[in-house]
Amino acid sequence: MAITLVNPKGLPEVDAYRQVSIASGSKLVFIAGQVAWRADGVTVGEGDLAAQVEQCYLNIGTALTEVGASFDDVAKLTLYVVDWTPDKMPLLMEGINRAAAKLGAAPVPPASLLGVAALDVPEHLVEIEATAVID
Repeated sequence: MAITLVNPKGLPEVDAYRQVSIASGSKLVFIAGQVAWRADGVTVGEGDLAAQVEQCYLNIGTALTEVGASFDDVAKLTLYVVDWTPDKMPLLMEGINRAAAKLGAAPVPPASLLGVAALDVPEHLVEIEATAVID
């Protein structure tokens, strides 16, 4: 496995992610920001942040599988959430947990969450991009 996830002593432990990832692989994989589209381009969960987060993670899982990787190989996630406020955290976590159950993995690499004014189309509430490292 090319990624080791660490929570250093002296930094807070956060359930949703680890503070540090150590990459030892030789190939970087950059996955474009994924939105809540099915393969046919139809948006999943219009108006439902949890459903859209789940679909984004499932789409990342599909992209990872295509290149012979999994969430174990993800070194960093960046989440962009429209009109972010901390009260949306339970919905975000619900979507992550539902995706984790379907993927059979806990996607907890280091992550950054950014609130944004808008995404590509008004019905998209979240976009998630990933960087992975594989051998």
